[in-house]
Amino acid sequence: MTGSVLAAGDIPAPHIEYDLVAPLLIVFATAVLGVLVEAVFGREWRPKIQVPLAFAGLGAAFVWTVIMAVNGDPHQVAAEGALGIDGPTLFIQGTILVLAMLSMLLIADRRQDTFAAQAAALPGTEAEAKASAGGSAHTEIYPLTLFAVGGMLMFPASNDLLTMFVALEVMSLPLYLLCGLARRRRLLSQEAAVKYFLLGSFSSAFFLFGIALLYGYSGSMSLGDIAQVVQTGQTIVPAEVAGGVQPQEATGVLLYGGVALLAVGLLFKVGAVPFHSWKPDVYQGAPTPVTALMASGTLVSAVGALLRVFYVALENMRWDWRPMMWAVAILTMVVGAVVAITQTDIKRMLAYSSVAHAGFLLTGVIATSENGLSSVLFYLAAYGATTIGAFAVVTMVRDSSGEAGHLSRWAGLGKRSPAVAGIFAFFLLAFAGIPLTSGFTGKFAVFRAAVEGGAAPLVVVGVLSSAVAAFFYVRVIVLMFFSDPEPEGPSVVVAPATAAAVALGLAATVVLGVLPQPLLDLAGQAAGQLFVR
Repeated sequence: MTGSVLAAGDIPAPHIEYDLVAPLLIVFATAVLGVLVEAVFGREWRPKIQVPLAFAGLGAAFVWTVIMAVNGDPHQVAAEGALGIDGPTLFIQGTILVLAMLSMLLIADRRQDTFAAQAAALPGTEAEAKASAGGSAHTEIYPLTLFAVGGMLMFPASNDLLTMFVALEVMSLPLYLLCGLARRRRLLSQEAAVKYFLLGSFSSAFFLFGIALLYGYSGSMSLGDIAQVVQTGQTIVPAEVAGGVQPQEATGVLLYGGVALLAVGLLFKVGAVPFHSWKPDVYQGAPTPVTALMASGTLVSAVGALLRVFYVALENMRWDWRPMMWAVAILTMVVGAVVAITQTDIKRMLAYSSVAHAGFLLTGVIATSENGLSSVLFYLAAYGATTIGAFAVVTMVRDSSGEAGHLSRWAGLGKRSPAVAGIFAFFLLAFAGIPLTSGFTGKFAVFRAAVEGGAAPLVVVGVLSSAVAAFFYVRVIVLMFFSDPEPEGPSVVVAPATAAAVALGLAATVVLGVLPQPLLDLAGQAAGQLFVR
């Protein structure tokens, strides 16, 4: 092959569709501005600037996303094919932005005294006590959160595997830091951050190795090209060398190895069994507002990326990967429901509840149909809002040591604060899938799609797991309303921003349970606009 070295002026500049990637750019630009605020302004001014700046960035990104969904072409690629802008992408990005704004209400509520005064100070030292007494606060949590949200937006929109890996790291690295910033139980928080970092690094390595194998299999990292190779069995030859190289027969070993390793990285972020071991420890140790963001936004983003890989790149080999997903979904539902019964910490119980819900979501993924995709989209929106509301209530129940995490401390809360206990009970009933809640509508939608997709036995396991899960939800309700309160039990601290998050989560849970059809129609419309090439 002959050729010449291109001069610098001969290299074509990449074409970026700025209108399509505007939500991403707005969030990342706001995060960069937040970093500059940290460098320029004093300690007193930083919170006054960071909080409205963060909400303005998230709000502007959401408005732009809605405009694109209403007026834009739902089948487009951007940034030289690196991002796919279609109906599911816009629905998921809009959901993430709404959940991020709800989580930001918890993060910005300084009355809850959630974050460490000085992360660099060793727990229990004089430096930590001095920083706390001086009123120090970590305002860099706002740009860190925005960087994580930007990664969440980019992850499910990625149209090639390398972009997806970059998005995964942009989403994960800020969360590793945020998990270690809890003000109380500092050692537990730092342990959670280290565990999340180490396990996340291993999963990222698996993900990257899977990318390498799929590139060796197909000759391309584009999801559309991989789908084409799966269908034709012939590798992709780049246009620059097409004259001298002929397409080769693709190697199946590379395909199956790459799919397996790629699935490990994606299922880790979803929190599916057996890749769930980080969830209980991280949910318990991280600051609760960060836990709420991970339990909602990260889950939505990871499931969105899972859908894009398996519905776009690997749709033609669904009969090969569905048995694996069957096994993972069954294990996830059963383990999440059964192990949650043994938990005595409220955040660990909600963590295993999240594991079980990841299994319910996988039943919709396994349906491999438009109904399956739309039901998963609805489930993500409904579950995310309920989750943030539940964790917001957890931040409100406090004693002298901070949040009252042990279940025994919640005894008699219904007599001490019936409104807060009643709202939390409603959230738990939604998790259990009781009718007239968003949880029931979401479960019914994914189970129906699974039955239509030929996965009826999986639905039976899901229903039985839901029955088991209902036990530990009802156990907490009984503890709150039918037990005597402790003499020095926890009190309920109602802060305005946190109360707003609870109210919005409650409203979403009620509305999506009583009148779910508008959002179901919106999810169905988005699912019909999946871009597959």
